[in-house]
Amino acid sequence: MAVYTEVSDDALRAFLALYEIGDVTSFKGIAEGVENSNFLMRTAAGQYILTLYEKRVKAEDLPFFIGLMEHLAQRGVTCPQPVRNRAGSALGELAGRPATVVTFLDGLWIRRPNVRHCSEVGEALARMHLAGADFPLKRANALSLEGWRTLFDAAEARTDEVASHLREESAAELAFLEAHWPTGLPNGVIHADLFNDNVFFLGEKLSGLIDFYFACNDALAYDLAICLSAWCFEPDNEFNVSKGRAMIAGYERLRPLGEAEIAALPLLARGAALRFMLTRLVDWLNVPAGAKVAPKNPLEYRDKLRFHQRVRSAADYGLMR
Repeated sequence: MAVYTEVSDDALRAFLALYEIGDVTSFKGIAEGVENSNFLMRTAAGQYILTLYEKRVKAEDLPFFIGLMEHLAQRGVTCPQPVRNRAGSALGELAGRPATVVTFLDGLWIRRPNVRHCSEVGEALARMHLAGADFPLKRANALSLEGWRTLFDAAEARTDEVASHLREESAAELAFLEAHWPTGLPNGVIHADLFNDNVFFLGEKLSGLIDFYFACNDALAYDLAICLSAWCFEPDNEFNVSKGRAMIAGYERLRPLGEAEIAALPLLARGAALRFMLTRLVDWLNVPAGAKVAPKNPLEYRDKLRFHQRVRSAADYGLMR
C-alpha cells in the first residue's frame, strides 16, 4: 500500500473543515503507486482522492500539476479535477505534507492490456499532447538525462546487491545515452508516467487519465516511448509488436509523428527504460521504515532496456511506414 504518512482522525477533520464536501464516511489508503500517500475518501458529497505529496514531488511544482489538470479538462481530456477549499485554493497542508483533494474517476485499471487497450492509450496520449499545447506554465523534466546521473550516483554503491554486473551495465548505458541523446524534437507537455495504473477503463473504452505528478515539458515522442514499455510487453518481458503497432497507430490518428521523432524512437525508449530502472532501483534500496509500500522490481526495466538496445528502427515497435 502506498502510504508513507499516516493521517489521524483529528487532523483529517480539521483539514476537511476547510472544504465544502461534507463529513467523511469512509477513508482508506490506496494500494497503487509508490511516490505519494493516496487515500480514497467518501464524504456526504461523493468520492474523492486525497493525496499527500512525498519524495520527489516539490511543493513549488504543485501549481503546474493542478493547473494542468484543470486546463486539460477544459479541453476535453477526462482527468481528476482539483477541489478548491473555501479560500479558493486547491493546495493545502495535512500531516506536515502538501495535500490536495481531487475528484474521483470511475473505471478500473487494466493489469493485462490487450491490443484495443493499447490503441486507446495511444490515442488518449496524443489527445493530451494536443490539449496541452497552449498550457502557459512550464516545468522542466527533473527525471531526464541530468537526473539519471544523479539517480545512478545515489544507487551505485549497492546496485550489484540487486543483480550481478548491474552497476556496470547501468553505467555503460548511461554513458551511451549521455553521448547520443536526441535533441530538437517537438516539445510540449507530457504525462511522463502513463502506466497501467494511471489509466482507467470501462470495459475496453478508456474513461480517464490520472496522476499527473510527473508531468513536465519534454519531447512528445518520449512520452510515447514510455508508454511502449509500460503497455506493450508481456509478463515475461517479451515485446508484443501487435500492441506496439496499435499504440502507435492510435497516437498517429490524432498526431502523426515526424521523421525525426520516428528515427529517435529507439533511443527515447532506451532512455525511458533506464529512467524507470534507476528510479525503481533507488526505491528498492531505500524503502522508508514503516512505510506501507511495495517497491517495484527494477529488473523488469533492465530486461526491457535490453530489448530496446537491440531495436534498429521504429518498425521493430510496429510502425507501419
